[in-house]
Amino acid sequence: MRTKIGFMSSAVLMILIACTSNSELVKEMTNSKKPLAAIDEKMGLTRQGDQATFRLFAPSQKQVNLILYENYDDVSGHNNAMEKKANGVWELSLDLPAMVKYYEYELTFSQTKYVADPYSHAVVRQNNFRAPSKTVILPDEVFDWEGDDYTITPLGDLVILEAHLRDMTVHKTSDTRQGGTYTGFIESGQTGGLNHLKDMGYNAVEFLPLQEFGNIEIDYKNHDEYLWNDWNPYENNHWGYMTSFFFAPETYYASDAVNRHGEWVGQDGRAVKEMKEMVKGLHKEGISVIMDVVYNHVSQYDNNPLKQIDSPYYFHLDEKNEFLGNSGCGNDFRTESPMARKLIVESVLYWMEAYHIDGFRFDLATMIDLGTVDAITKAARKINPNVILIAEPWGGGGYNPAEFADHGWASWNDHFRNSIKGRNPKPDDTGFIFGQLWDGNRTEHYKNLMRGYPQSSGGHYQTPSQSVNYLESHDDNTLGDFIRLALKKVKPGEKVARQQVSKLSQEELKIHKFAALNLLVSQGPVMIAQGQSWGRAKVIANSIGTDEHAGQLDHNSYEKDDETNWLDWSEKSLNKDLVDYYRGLIAIRTMHPALRNVEPDFRRFIDHKNTLSFGVAMEAEHKLLVLLNADPKAAVTYTLPAGEWSILANADRSDFVGDKKLEGLATVPPQSGLILLQAGKHEINN
Repeated sequence: MRTKIGFMSSAVLMILIACTSNSELVKEMTNSKKPLAAIDEKMGLTRQGDQATFRLFAPSQKQVNLILYENYDDVSGHNNAMEKKANGVWELSLDLPAMVKYYEYELTFSQTKYVADPYSHAVVRQNNFRAPSKTVILPDEVFDWEGDDYTITPLGDLVILEAHLRDMTVHKTSDTRQGGTYTGFIESGQTGGLNHLKDMGYNAVEFLPLQEFGNIEIDYKNHDEYLWNDWNPYENNHWGYMTSFFFAPETYYASDAVNRHGEWVGQDGRAVKEMKEMVKGLHKEGISVIMDVVYNHVSQYDNNPLKQIDSPYYFHLDEKNEFLGNSGCGNDFRTESPMARKLIVESVLYWMEAYHIDGFRFDLATMIDLGTVDAITKAARKINPNVILIAEPWGGGGYNPAEFADHGWASWNDHFRNSIKGRNPKPDDTGFIFGQLWDGNRTEHYKNLMRGYPQSSGGHYQTPSQSVNYLESHDDNTLGDFIRLALKKVKPGEKVARQQVSKLSQEELKIHKFAALNLLVSQGPVMIAQGQSWGRAKVIANSIGTDEHAGQLDHNSYEKDDETNWLDWSEKSLNKDLVDYYRGLIAIRTMHPALRNVEPDFRRFIDHKNTLSFGVAMEAEHKLLVLLNADPKAAVTYTLPAGEWSILANADRSDFVGDKKLEGLATVPPQSGLILLQAGKHEINN
């Protein structure tokens, strides 16, 4: 949660002027019988040869001027008056001098303000919380995609790694020359980045925000500032959920980035090319690229253009004309406003067309109106029918995964997470892997989760492929820390050294493996968080030296330092047994289509007299049998159909290739599972 704050505007709600356009896109995006003229306008900078046209939608401004600069740190430039059209768009066309590299807009209403273009494809920014910015005029050249196109992995087949780009390569154990960058992520020969995805068998990566964001927050306990910051001594926003520019890649991840306060970053816009190279490199390995995008609010403290241009039009305000913050981030975006909707849809399409992005995870998606949801879906699927659209199905007090499913989107299945793992690491609020049953102590609830939580059985989804199953994300404790706390290996608020808790005990390892098996035999796409495969501990490192919580396990490190958030790749080998188990389960899931089949009612379930155990049977060219036992004390035994059953995975290993078989009976130890395979088509009964 961030404190509500924002820039005030005396602009009044503007009256949009209708026109007689019959454009299908206009009708879709406005839901208006009289579509708006500005909807058809191409915003931002467009170029044709030497001539450049600049357009900005700013109907409430008295005057808008275009200022052209030769150098990024020039304090004055070439000032050009723009013309206001009847639809509220300011426009200017001119021959662009070769020496001009940057521009911004001068806005005049009750006072003069300067902003970069909200449609900027690249920006240069100064490192402070206000982040003064100019738009970079990129060279007019075509990127060589070398025939690259979108990936074609079906949604239900995805095994997604949720990753923070910087965390994956910035630690020295990654052996990356350019750690924390787009370029570094695809370096060959390293331990982290792309090599880790290939090693584990992931076929998709979901990056925390890569759009240009406010990564520096307001000065800590500075009486001279307009807001008293007493909650963020790091003055960071590490995760990136504070979008500043919806069309520009984050400059801090470029190869020339620096984080020293006062310095400028992004001078030559190289982040654009380097991010494209990263996507191309991932695609060459068959890995889909999903962007976590934030359209429910904008950056909190910096000089966000949309706040300056027309805050009543673009944001939800209260009766005092102050920003509403139901998002928890200070400024809720009015996604239903026609030009706001246009900006969102065009942003999504831009990342698809310019960067070959395969899909999107929409942050706090319930704060995006359903008209915009439908506009995104229709427009994106025209470009790529297989585009991945995933909602975080809550935010601002709302919760509607079923509604998103009805509109064609997948969503994070928090019912799966909470039921399998638990909501809180307390004995009375843990889940199946700890021997607790939810929903009236019935295994029926867990069977429903394992079949993709369909609406036909009281769940959320029209098809299992819409259920993104996961146990850990960037939010809340890591799965490793959840287990540490639940088993009382670490007490709440206790201070520990990361090295002290990183090595998993046998008890922790057993529960981790059982959790992994539950996740990777579930029906629907699977998401695994960075470091989850070795039970990562996230301990507050305190690089600033003044954090009183240093040494505690961190459940919300959005504002922390590299040292708290980064991945130490030596821990991957420290808990090699668990890493191997995850790798083997991913391989089994990839090798056997029946295990990831997302057809409704494909699975049949087998009951056991022990209510903490059940089986899942899948008939295909080969028949698969999954047996799960959550009882923390007692083993369970199942009678198998006649014939030999090869063990693909058991409580200890997930790399059997037919060298160990069962016949007659199968015993499942406490808090563990079995994956069994038998050739041939015949019924499984128990």
